[in-house]
Amino acid sequence: MALIALAADKGSPGVTTAAVALAAVWPRRVLLAETDPAGGDLVYRSAAAHGGQLDPNLGLLSIAATARRGLAPDQLWDHAQSLAGGLDVLVGLGGAEQAAGLSGTWPLLGRAFAQLQDSPHAPADVIADCGRVSGDSPVLDLLPHAALVLLLARTTPESLARVRDRASHLARRLHGERRGAVQLGTPLIGVVLVAEHGGAAKLVHQVDEMLHATQSGARVVGTLAEDESGAEQLAGRRRGRLDKSLLVRSARKVAADLQQRYGTLWATAPTPGQAPGAPGPAASVGPRAAAQPQPLPGNQPLPGAPGASAPGAPR
Repeated sequence: MALIALAADKGSPGVTTAAVALAAVWPRRVLLAETDPAGGDLVYRSAAAHGGQLDPNLGLLSIAATARRGLAPDQLWDHAQSLAGGLDVLVGLGGAEQAAGLSGTWPLLGRAFAQLQDSPHAPADVIADCGRVSGDSPVLDLLPHAALVLLLARTTPESLARVRDRASHLARRLHGERRGAVQLGTPLIGVVLVAEHGGAAKLVHQVDEMLHATQSGARVVGTLAEDESGAEQLAGRRRGRLDKSLLVRSARKVAADLQQRYGTLWATAPTPGQAPGAPGPAASVGPRAAAQPQPLPGNQPLPGAPGASAPGAPR
């Protein structure tokens, strides 16, 4: 199991939507963490499992108050909440002003996220919504603990140029200047394209060639469908068969491809801080472990559905 960090360079490619969609169809137990220093969105767009609102003070904010004394991986569950549909989440900050309270905590968070796979009680992968990353973003201190960093990009020329440059910058920061051998470094860097359904196959090849030329080690690992209707269903603002939406079907394929491509590596590689050659995490055990996909949040009424209060604006 592993920490998967989702991020973007600029614009709004839908990092939060992508993170929720991937977590909802992830084939193993997963904790979705909102780690965007600019603030989270789930308290505005999603309902809690009990039908009410998510508690904005329980999540990253409450972790910041306790992590000064250290942060054990299992403590993450003390700050988690469940969305309608059953997905476990760590609610993000209320805004950028609160990010100062996490100064120095980002590496601790990254380490705890990565080591949650080794919990004897509730092992899980963590999918982290990191928002937009830049050269001075504090969330960059979390990324060295990830097994995979996924950069989202739309298919406009400027978006593709930016994700190419961001992948190169991240490779140098995370792997050093090992030109030509960066692909062997961890975390691995992948690109997920947000594109119209059925129109990205040729583009994937072109973007892969562009990434290869940078020697960053990054590569395209999948595409998510540009599906406004599916995104509305995922956020609970529209009814429908969410599991049949283009968004969720494409997310399921990305999740399956990631597991097929990297699953064995994640199961055997040492976690950060583990001695080289030490055995990797065993298969999930414990009362909260689950080998089944997470239930889709949109399978149950969420804010925005008929008769419910309107949620905040999407990101």
